[in-house]
Amino acid sequence: MASEDRQAHWDAAYSAKGEAGVSWFEDRPTTSLELIAEFGATPSSSIIDIGGGASRLVDALIEAGWQSIAVLDVADTGLAAAKARLGEKAAGQIEWIVADVTRWNPERTFDVWHDRAVFHFLIDPVDRAAYVERLRIAVKPGGHAVIATFAPNGPERCSGLPVQRYDAAGLAATVGPPFELVRARGHTHSTPWGSTQSFQYSVLRRTGG
Repeated sequence: MASEDRQAHWDAAYSAKGEAGVSWFEDRPTTSLELIAEFGATPSSSIIDIGGGASRLVDALIEAGWQSIAVLDVADTGLAAAKARLGEKAAGQIEWIVADVTRWNPERTFDVWHDRAVFHFLIDPVDRAAYVERLRIAVKPGGHAVIATFAPNGPERCSGLPVQRYDAAGLAATVGPPFELVRARGHTHSTPWGSTQSFQYSVLRRTGG
């Protein structure tokens, strides 16, 4: 999918359904927060939320005292919803990045890369390779990537698009060196309308210098 088509698709999803009407909505992203903390990240660490959109992860990070937060999403509509919700809480604290992660040029590095449900939409190997290249550039040696995708028994499609499902070993193999799998965790997500979706969360550590 071309970047402009991706942007149009996700802008339309937020515009039509609102923040709490999309299937991936979480009032509090507990699993993400637990895994981010489990491997030593603290409010002094730097983090980027890939595909963050209107996610409430940024709210929880601000509440916990994090100072170096970036949120990237191809859909400006999603980011605008987060900005409006946070108001003055986010003033000067958040770097908002409107970009397709497969075309983005990272300008700094991060201790934590968080992605809940972006990578599984990249069904084209060229897009996956572009994502991984940016992951390698943006994560500091010793840093971690927390990546959540649909599990093998999860949905085959989401928001009208096909997805690539992964188990932890498959995701780690796709990402490859210099990342190594250090944690895998399953999660059952309940959508706003009460259906369930099987996710798998993987934590990958960037090795090397």
